[in-house]
Amino acid sequence: MYKLDNNFIKGHPRTESLRYKFGDALFDEILNQDNVVVIFADLSSAIGLNDIPGRLGHNDLGKSVRHTTREFNRFIEVGVAEQNLVGVASGLAHMGQIPFTVSYAAFSPGRNWEQIRTSICLNNQPVKIVGSHAGLNVGPDGASHQMLEDIALMQVLPNMVVLSPGDAIEAKKMVKLMINDPRPNYIRLPRASLPTFSTPNDPLEIGKAYLVRQDDNAMVTIISTGSMTGNALLVSGQLFKQGIACEVIHVPTIKPLDKETILSSCGRTKITITIEEHQVNGGLGSSIASLILSSDVRPTKFKMIGVNDQFGQSGTMDELWRHYGLDVDSITNSIRHLLTSN
Repeated sequence: MYKLDNNFIKGHPRTESLRYKFGDALFDEILNQDNVVVIFADLSSAIGLNDIPGRLGHNDLGKSVRHTTREFNRFIEVGVAEQNLVGVASGLAHMGQIPFTVSYAAFSPGRNWEQIRTSICLNNQPVKIVGSHAGLNVGPDGASHQMLEDIALMQVLPNMVVLSPGDAIEAKKMVKLMINDPRPNYIRLPRASLPTFSTPNDPLEIGKAYLVRQDDNAMVTIISTGSMTGNALLVSGQLFKQGIACEVIHVPTIKPLDKETILSSCGRTKITITIEEHQVNGGLGSSIASLILSSDVRPTKFKMIGVNDQFGQSGTMDELWRHYGLDVDSITNSIRHLLTSN
C-alpha cells in the first residue's frame, strides 16, 4: 500500500536533492560491497561525490587515513571522454564488476549513445548509467544542457532498463535495486531539489508503477514520472476541489512498463493524461499510448503533456515549467480544457 508523506499532504513538503541522495547511497555501497565501481567523466560533482578523497579519509598525498587504497581506487576518473566512459564500464562489467557511470544526461547518453548500444546493450553488460541534470530544471545552463530526449534514446535500446525516481527517497532506494538488477540500467536525475511525497516504507521495485492517489469516482487517470509526479499529485488536489476526481499513477520505471497497474486504472476512467519533463515524442506518453492501443482499453480522450518538439532555454525552473506548460496551474488548466472540449 502506497502512503504519501504527511508533510506533502499538509502542503509543507520537504524539498531534497535526488542526485545528492543518490550519490550518498552509492558512496555507502562502495564501502559495503567489493564489486561496485563508480566512473566519472569529469563530473563527480553531478551527484555530490566531488570530494571523494576527503570522504574516504585520504590526506593530500592520497594516503589512506580511514579506508584502504582499494576503496579509493574504485572511484575512476576518465576525464571529458564520455565514449571511453562507457567502454571502460563495459569492460569492468565483463570482469564481474558493477560499474556506475556518472555524467550529465546531455553527455551520457547524449554524446555516447552508440557506445552504450554496442558495448553495453548488445553484450547485455550490467552497467548502470547515471544521467544527472535531466529535464528543463537545469535552468540557466540553457538548451545545450537541458536533456529532454534521454528517455527516447534509452528505452529504444534492447536490454536497457529506464528509471526515473520522483523524489529523493526513491532515488536513494534505487541504488540497491540497480546493483541487484542483472541488466543494463539508466537512471535520469534532475538537478533541482524536489518535494518529497513518498515515505521510506513505501514499496519500490524495478518494473512496478504505483497508484499514489486513488478515487473510486475518478474520471481521469494522470500518469506521471520523475519530477512531474509531485506536480501531478498537486494537480489532482486542485481538480478535486473543483469537483473532478482523478487517479494518479507514478511510473518510476519507464521500461519495462507495469502494464497491469496502468491499464487497470485507465480501464476505470474515461480520460488518460501523461505528464513528463521530456519531449512528448518518444517519452513516457508515447509508451503509454502504444500500450493502450495494443490493449482492449479505450479512453474517451488521451493527452500527452510534456515538451512539444522544442529545445529548452535559459531561465529558472519555475519560469521554464510555466513556459512549457509543466507547472501545476498550467497542467490543471490543460486538463480542465480537455474535459470541456468536444
